[in-house]
Amino acid sequence: MSATTRDGRGWSPSYLDAIDPAVCIGCGRCYKVCGRGVMTLRGVNDEGEIVDDEEDEDDIDRRVMAMEDAGACVGCGACARVCPTNCQTHIAA
Repeated sequence: MSATTRDGRGWSPSYLDAIDPAVCIGCGRCYKVCGRGVMTLRGVNDEGEIVDDEEDEDDIDRRVMAMEDAGACVGCGACARVCPTNCQTHIAA
């Protein structure tokens, strides 16, 4: 799928497909630039599994960004531009 910008230049969206929890540092930069609710902050337990925030805080080793609503992504790529660790995978339409 390709589209055009307001002035007619070609543009192809690149949708967020995955976030690697082993690489993500949970800084939240991607969350802050995305106004669509595509990502959320989740906990990671000592086994490396992503857990809900309702888990006991003692069971959470660290926090990372995780996919919340992938279908809401418009493919703008803002999250990839601000990510300091390049932990995201994007796919073309």
